[in-house]
Amino acid sequence: MSLINFAYLAALAVSITGMVLLDRRFRLFFWRDARRASIVLPLGVAFFLLWDLGGIFLGIFFRGQTEFMTGLLIGPELPIEEVFFLTLLCYNTMNAYTAAGDWLDGRWSRRASTAPSTTGVDG
Repeated sequence: MSLINFAYLAALAVSITGMVLLDRRFRLFFWRDARRASIVLPLGVAFFLLWDLGGIFLGIFFRGQTEFMTGLLIGPELPIEEVFFLTLLCYNTMNAYTAAGDWLDGRWSRRASTAPSTTGVDG
């Protein structure tokens, strides 16, 4: 196994890290209510894993071959990268949902108006 086999997994890990940073910066999901997020995220991932397993069982889903994936399977036709992808999908969805709610409620404009000036001058 070479490093190229970890490219997709590494890209997913970097993307999830970006979601965590956005979440922390804007207090979107885990930083707003860690208890609730700790329930919602695993439930979302589990739902989509069951969806994938159903698709695999029916012969609809299958694993594609690429040199950018590790080749590690957690089930028939189910690569380890799928768990990371589904985590990213659910985390991104919850961050976007919460951010949209904040924006629609006008909380983003209040944040901008109370933020300190980055230029050092007012106006």
